[in-house]
Amino acid sequence: MKRLRGRAPGSRAPLVLAVPALLAVAFLMMPLIGILARTSWGDLGAHLTAGGTTQALRLSLLVSLWALGLSLVLGVPLAWLLARVPFPGKAFVRSLVLLPMVLPPTVGGVALLLAFGRRGLLGPWLEDTFGITLPFHTSGAVLAATFVAMPFLVISLEGALGGLRPRYEETAASLGASPVRVFLTVTLPMVAPGLIAGAALTWARALGEFGATITFAGNLPGTTQTLPLQVYLLLQDSPEAATSVSLLLLAIAMAVLVALRGRWTGTPGGGDRPRPPKAVPATHDAPGPLPGPAPGRLPAAVPAPPPGPRERWPLRAEVTGFTRLTLDAGPGTTIAVVGPNGAGKTTLLRALLGLTPRAHAELRLGGADVTALPPHRRGVAWVPQDGALFPHLNALTNTAYGLRARGVARGEARREAQAWLDRLGVGHLAHRKPAQLSGGQAQRVALARALAARPRLLLLDEPLAALDQTTRAHVRHTLRGHLADFGGVCLIVTHDPVEAVSLADRVLVLEEGRALQDEPPGEVARNPRSPWVARMLGRNAWPGTATADGLALPGGGLLVVADPLPAGTEALAIIAPEAVSVHRDRPGGSPRNVWSGTVREITGSGSRLRLLITSPEAPDLVAEITPQAAAELAIADGTEVWTSVKATEVTIVTL
Repeated sequence: MKRLRGRAPGSRAPLVLAVPALLAVAFLMMPLIGILARTSWGDLGAHLTAGGTTQALRLSLLVSLWALGLSLVLGVPLAWLLARVPFPGKAFVRSLVLLPMVLPPTVGGVALLLAFGRRGLLGPWLEDTFGITLPFHTSGAVLAATFVAMPFLVISLEGALGGLRPRYEETAASLGASPVRVFLTVTLPMVAPGLIAGAALTWARALGEFGATITFAGNLPGTTQTLPLQVYLLLQDSPEAATSVSLLLLAIAMAVLVALRGRWTGTPGGGDRPRPPKAVPATHDAPGPLPGPAPGRLPAAVPAPPPGPRERWPLRAEVTGFTRLTLDAGPGTTIAVVGPNGAGKTTLLRALLGLTPRAHAELRLGGADVTALPPHRRGVAWVPQDGALFPHLNALTNTAYGLRARGVARGEARREAQAWLDRLGVGHLAHRKPAQLSGGQAQRVALARALAARPRLLLLDEPLAALDQTTRAHVRHTLRGHLADFGGVCLIVTHDPVEAVSLADRVLVLEEGRALQDEPPGEVARNPRSPWVARMLGRNAWPGTATADGLALPGGGLLVVADPLPAGTEALAIIAPEAVSVHRDRPGGSPRNVWSGTVREITGSGSRLRLLITSPEAPDLVAEITPQAAAELAIADGTEVWTSVKATEVTIVTL
């Protein structure tokens, strides 16, 4: 059955808005209709091929193309400066850029004359020193067109740069790319739509420039008489010919705007939105067994390590600012960084990269102090949370990017990149762009890119978060194998306790920028000193103050413990969910801690159920029971229950 397409409810415009809008369209259309109605179509060819018109057209093309070239050379760096670099007087510079767009063109011509004319500020010096005379010369027409047209390029490109997340450029720098290389290989390709739009508008504006040109450069046939100036002269002698030439300029302007519509200017349905990827065969995130090297040797594509001892890079970092801590780690150490949102985990990584003013790191890698070095020379590779794959490069060239930035030959870089993609199970996707990858596949490519860059310090910001459970296990196994042979230090920000335990030699617990705990995973699991970490490990964590009988809770309750701490000690009570007993009636017997409560949430945890129980007498409590017990107790959301915890089941940790 054919589906009927109708107007969406509420899409009809109110009359109070529709009528003025239609009047505005009519107002803009009438001048165009006037040109079309008054054009002498029979004489159009003769008018456009007249000697004066063709000469003016050639000169207009020459002037507009030179103006576009100057605008690109001067305007692209200016747009980058305005979008990326904070500096005093930035608002004033941006106002200068916008000024020619709002200034009357004849006033702009007078200003140019007073600056570059023979009696202007710089005119005499240019003429005496270089023999350059701008007024009444073609170069003067180019200068006038550049003055009025360049703002279109700067504003368009600045907007595109402002919409580009700096994370792409920061990731490229962490892979070893210099600022110039980052600009040429990452920034410019990613803002190409904005650059093309700005260039097209700049050229069209330069082609139609009139007021500044006639005021500053004059109206000399063959020298400064461009097509708009030719129209001005024809209006006096041959209005029909002026109308025909005006139609030509109108057609050129409309062609530029139609070419830009939707495709480059970011209008709905096109523009800045990425193009849909070409159809590719469907693939699943979970691969089969990941290809890896046979025991004792690397894949043929990866050069074998040189004989003798491998280079080792211990870490020493003194971090100040929002995040304040000291890190010492030997070669091959993997540190899991955990903590609640806002604890300073990502700030720590960015401080080690030298990318944030919020914190500063005095950093030594091996025997070298890299504190004063820019990010691209530190040997620190970074995988951000979203991977930040460069959308204009395929998976293979993304992975080879760091190697190429460090001067590795193209062929060798591609072979090594392919080997890393194979190791992480995405080698068959080497030809695909990031838009053609699933979230998990893209994250594995980003991980391969960082590992291939041969870093001395590896920073991973939740590198496995986008993977499904099966794929995560495969990639975790591969990553653990690489980290075992890694000669540097690796920091992994994670919220997954399995990753922290299986990958890390140490767990660094952060809270409000401070290190609460820095110990092996087993010790952190047994005695977490942070409520957040205890909950991450699936345990109840209640902070309080020690008393003679137990722990005084912030809400006024008392938790009885078997081995109380000295009175007044700030402490954390850890209660395993399986140590919480759930009853429908008040329990008797030996439990010292008994509370009434209400079941607010039921979730599955393996073969057991987890209940979130709220109570006016105690903090929220998580209990773990079997499905059979839940059925016997008729547990459901909202059920009134009693909970009990033995004093011997409570672990107290000093804060």
